[in-house]
Amino acid sequence: MGNCCAAPGGSSRKKKPNPFSVDYAVNHRSDGLKLCVLKDPTGRDISIRYELGRELGRGEFGITYLCTDKSTGEVLACKSISKKKLRTAVDIEDVRREVEIMRHLPKHPNIVTLKDTYEDDSAVHLVMELCEGGELFDRIVARGHYTERAAAAVTRTIVEVVQMCHKHGVMHRDLKPENFLFANKKETSPLKAIDFGLSVFFKPGECFTEIVGSPYYMAPEVLKRNYGPEVDVWSAGVILYILLCGVPPFWAETEQGVAQAIIRSVVDFKRDPWPKISDNAKDLVKRMLNPDPKRRLTAQEVLEHPWLVNAKKAPNVPLGETVRARLKQFSVMNKFKKRALRVVAEHLSVEEVAGIKEMFQLMDINNNGKITLEELKLGLQKAGNPVPDPDVQMLMEAADFDGNGTLDYGEFVAVTIHLRKMGNDEHLHKAFLYFDRNQSGYIEIEELTDCLSDDLGSNSEEVINAIIHDVDTDKDGRISYEEFAAMMKAGTDWRKASRQYSRERFNSLSLKLMKDGSLQVTM
Repeated sequence: MGNCCAAPGGSSRKKKPNPFSVDYAVNHRSDGLKLCVLKDPTGRDISIRYELGRELGRGEFGITYLCTDKSTGEVLACKSISKKKLRTAVDIEDVRREVEIMRHLPKHPNIVTLKDTYEDDSAVHLVMELCEGGELFDRIVARGHYTERAAAAVTRTIVEVVQMCHKHGVMHRDLKPENFLFANKKETSPLKAIDFGLSVFFKPGECFTEIVGSPYYMAPEVLKRNYGPEVDVWSAGVILYILLCGVPPFWAETEQGVAQAIIRSVVDFKRDPWPKISDNAKDLVKRMLNPDPKRRLTAQEVLEHPWLVNAKKAPNVPLGETVRARLKQFSVMNKFKKRALRVVAEHLSVEEVAGIKEMFQLMDINNNGKITLEELKLGLQKAGNPVPDPDVQMLMEAADFDGNGTLDYGEFVAVTIHLRKMGNDEHLHKAFLYFDRNQSGYIEIEELTDCLSDDLGSNSEEVINAIIHDVDTDKDGRISYEEFAAMMKAGTDWRKASRQYSRERFNSLSLKLMKDGSLQVTM
């Protein structure tokens, strides 16, 4: 995408448009002050020192670019977070805290280094060490020879990161394989933790109640809204389980099912390849996945466990092609979902937003650039999307970023996209059509292979067949729209307008668990 910022002020060449700068960006408050996210950024104009290049990836809040230091030639990564995506005070605080935590943690060989921070009117830019060696699971399956010893080496690295965080009063809260990348493509490349977006500072004995994280890796006490840093050891234990057998220990087709499995905390050691895995490895998994946080091992105790102390002596016998294929499938399935989500995001930004401005003008009866609560209620009714009064009030409060009791255009965009995402599957249909290239109404093996070709390795046929097997519930050898939609909504809700919305969903889920004390999980 090239440089995402304008050229320096003194340049005579034509400035490139800033993709983050749009007329509905929520970066101007009603009092005339501009939104400030970072407390002490390195500077405002990132383009003075750095040249932003091609896009490396994108997430819920922004885009990561290749980034080059103009003076030294050092190649880095820049995570550019669009201010228009920071729709709530919670979103802003998350970004601010992420920067503070990365600055607070001492330099560590397995934690990505934050180099500089910039903030302009439309975006926050975090310049970081570049990790171009690929994701954890991709490296494992590419090796061809995957053993218990290799799993022990990876686990030691992950737990050392946890230990470092806890030692300095930081709870990660979102440990998962996707948050670990290799620094480079060398066999000896260090593994690095790359994302501290949900991390928080903690004090000994402090209790946390906010439900955050990724469903598969959540500790039971998180769902019960009473937790501390022990949750990171649980998440590392889930990763270890996956490393050894290729599937998560707590799996279901719905959020409710995943939560129920986590609360039950029954770990299966019967499926292949567990019978041939060492007793020491199984013992460590059991101790890391103890549902009682007080009896769960600490990070230090994990590192002192015989299986990790003698990691170099762990069995070097291949765990088998089954485990490698499962890991590859697990990784590619995530990429399958991410590719579909990207189609959704691109469709939103290119086509859907165009009609929102007209809707805003129709609702803005006084033509003053602001929508009141009553105008919002009336407008939603006229648009054929009536919402109960309490829900309208909740939406209003959530989207009213500056707290002035009305919605400006940027705030209205956030509400509209949020409602449309919750209200119908139009966007999911767009993603389905991206894969259904011959418009047959089904995603066929050849189409899926073609769309995911960049993410597939030598055993691509095996991986695609495994995905088809999982998603194709009626077993006709292809994926219908209904099966695609079920896959996209399985395990975690794909329709997130913000982290706040994600938290609200899980909060409602856990409250039911606490209220009746049973294992019946409902939303």
